[in-house]
Amino acid sequence: MTTFYYTHPSFLTHDTGPGHPENALRLRAIDTVLNRSEFADLLKKEAPRAEIGQVLRVHTEAHANNVLDSIPEYGIHYLDPDTPVSPGSGEAAIRAVGAVCAAVDAVFAGHAQNAFCGVRPPGHHAEAGHAMGFCLFNNIAIAAEHARQWHGIHRVAIIDFDVHHGNGTQHIFADNRDVLYASTHQDHWYPGTGSAKETGVGNIFNAPLSAGSGGTEFRAAMNGKILPVIDQFKPELILVSAGFDAHKNDPLGALRLDEGDFAWITRELLNLAEKHCGGKLVSALEGGYNLEALGESVGAHVRELMEFK
Repeated sequence: MTTFYYTHPSFLTHDTGPGHPENALRLRAIDTVLNRSEFADLLKKEAPRAEIGQVLRVHTEAHANNVLDSIPEYGIHYLDPDTPVSPGSGEAAIRAVGAVCAAVDAVFAGHAQNAFCGVRPPGHHAEAGHAMGFCLFNNIAIAAEHARQWHGIHRVAIIDFDVHHGNGTQHIFADNRDVLYASTHQDHWYPGTGSAKETGVGNIFNAPLSAGSGGTEFRAAMNGKILPVIDQFKPELILVSAGFDAHKNDPLGALRLDEGDFAWITRELLNLAEKHCGGKLVSALEGGYNLEALGESVGAHVRELMEFK
């Protein structure tokens, strides 16, 4: 199994300021784990710069211009109370988009079976018209539209297991029957969306979990709701918003997952990818703010990507 890992030094230059949980140490923690000998066969790839047209597949021109025009020459500027940008943020955001699009290209070209994109800033809270929740551009939504428009496929399934609901991804695709969005997340938590009653045009599937829920409840939600609808949908590509802040040690959530749970859902999604789309699966980093838990959880996720037969 050939797995690509997309990263770039610019992701470290997205400076969010002192005390911000979404900081460059997150990627350093991931790299510490992925540099172990067991990951020697992981193929590291440099994230390219995206074209602005790729961003505009899901975002308004006004939003794209606002983000890029707001990048300061020095210091930090806030797009909202949670979402800072610094001099390196524009390049990081453009290469985060470039990473997911290149990963999609790689799996469709047959160069890789699957890919993990260790990107910053994350993306699933970014709406079509504005940034929020640490997110500038919606990386995974852009990847979905890139696959559909560039590679000519129709059905893309997006699975999000971040502790926070991916409001941006849901809103972008709420009226699109060809893109399935399925999410487990902590109920009644930021950003306040993600009710099971939010169904779009029959393509949105939310399985909110009560605070304190652990692997048993998570796996039940996946087995009872999320995995069956993906199977019925028969996707031509599976995309994963891979947030690891549902970990029991994460400071920004109150779910109780562990590395074994992330490994399990990765295997389950790989099984569905193998069944329906020749194994094509691309995941992109979202949350995860306890550094040790993040590194080990990503390691568990990538280990499954590499070892799947």
